[in-house]
Amino acid sequence: MNKDAVDDILEQWTGERPELDTASLGVVIRIMTLHKEFLRQATLALEELDLELYEYDVLSALRRQGKPYALAATSLARETGLSSGAMTNRVDKLEARGLVERRPDENDRRGVVVLLTGRGRRKIDAAIQCRLDAADESLAGISAGKRARLAGLLREVCLIAGHSIQDD
Repeated sequence: MNKDAVDDILEQWTGERPELDTASLGVVIRIMTLHKEFLRQATLALEELDLELYEYDVLSALRRQGKPYALAATSLARETGLSSGAMTNRVDKLEARGLVERRPDENDRRGVVVLLTGRGRRKIDAAIQCRLDAADESLAGISAGKRARLAGLLREVCLIAGHSIQDD
């Protein structure tokens, strides 16, 4: 088995404090390292489309809804994990670029619906392909079966972490 920099770190801790079980730290450090690398790759993949990652997140949330590719602004904020103020700022920028438009919410006269424009749909459809290509390239050396097992394990970690975060 090949060793990585994390193995070296864990071996150093084991040498200094042999009573410590560092296995969990090895998982966490690797996930944190991958997060940084995958974030960098996603940013680079979207650069060629003149799209920021935060713009991708909003457009993606709208596109995944299916026709008419729209969400109430409050639902869009919740879907992307943003405050209403942050969402307003992002929608302003996307609207200025012609990628989304605002319409009054028929169900709430105080509310606004954010709608993906045709231009926005074309942009996000190209962007998702770029993201998929970058992800495939990142995992090129891992078989489909191993990818599926890894996805399952990471899902478990996410569910456990989400549960413990909600309990705190």
